[in-house]
Amino acid sequence: MENILAFIGSEEFGAWTSAITCVVTAATGITALTPTKTDNKIINGILSVLNFVAGNFLNNKNADAE
Repeated sequence: MENILAFIGSEEFGAWTSAITCVVTAATGITALTPTKTDNKIINGILSVLNFVAGNFLNNKNADAE
């Protein structure tokens, strides 16, 4: 428990939090701008991963997602 609290209070925690926030924000932006219905299987695979990272599951879906 002490190690966890020490990590949360460290500068590294801020760097990790910032990095994760940037990844989620970028994934959200990409998935919002990119249509999910394409013929390209690779793009669909990438979009599936980005949608998951961006938190686009359950009730949070892209406009054209079924």
